[in-house]
Amino acid sequence: MKNDYMRAGLMPRDTYGDWCMPPESLELIHSNDATRITDATVLSTPFYCYLCGKMAKFAEILGFDEDVAFFQQEITTSTIAFNDKYFNRVTGVYANNTVTANILPLWFGMVPKGLEDKVMESIINKTMKECGGHVSTGVIGIQQLMRCLTEYGHGDLALKIASNDTYPSWGYMYRNGATTIWELWNGNTADPAMNSGNHVMLLGDLILWEYEYLGGIRALEPGYSKIQLKPYPIEGLDFVNCAYNSVSGRIESHWKREGNHFEWDFVIPANTTAEVCLPTANGYEMKIYGSGKYHLSSEL
Repeated sequence: MKNDYMRAGLMPRDTYGDWCMPPESLELIHSNDATRITDATVLSTPFYCYLCGKMAKFAEILGFDEDVAFFQQEITTSTIAFNDKYFNRVTGVYANNTVTANILPLWFGMVPKGLEDKVMESIINKTMKECGGHVSTGVIGIQQLMRCLTEYGHGDLALKIASNDTYPSWGYMYRNGATTIWELWNGNTADPAMNSGNHVMLLGDLILWEYEYLGGIRALEPGYSKIQLKPYPIEGLDFVNCAYNSVSGRIESHWKREGNHFEWDFVIPANTTAEVCLPTANGYEMKIYGSGKYHLSSEL
């Protein structure tokens, strides 16, 4: 029956965990500290719910109503079981309070309504107080970190993580001679037995965050026939120049900020429409634009 092999309510199946999270010693490949390691079920269950959501959408497109109901029920059942076992509603912490343990259910919509900000507060506290404003995730957590921070109003911390040049960070790799992404955050000091110098996995969603959040360029339909332009003018970032050569043509988004004044130039390619979201002091003002070159300004 469908996915019986994977059905378990809670999903304990996992092999590599949050691979290559920063260990407590620069000589280690993997951490020996249990407080840094995210449990297999805490990793796998949110992804099971996420994939069930994808399956429900596919089933809806194909007209399989019974399968839609099945996968939606799987999400409900697993989410309830997951929160009952791992979530502390008082502290806003999942499991052993790793950033990855907290960010996965938050990003995948599993946190009980009204408690999302409390979970984000746990992520912020862990990152700032225990990790000195540095990344503390491996390849699983880093997939959602930058976008989740930004969407919950902490783009300044995402910018700090992106700009750090001390261990562990992308800047640390660059400062120590890297021209590609290492397999390990501590790739210059760890045992070379498992230590690729060209291993894109730790890049996470950094580039996606730069294009879709800083530049604000997103596809709303396949082939970029309809796009969204929605930049996030993060405090501490003075300007962004962003362009993407989509299959529909070159999309550009260039903005600068002086204090609370925001200036924005953007280009929408031919035969394309854009949902343009102008950042203001009260959120975003949205308007549909056709192809062309435009200039907008606002007060933040």
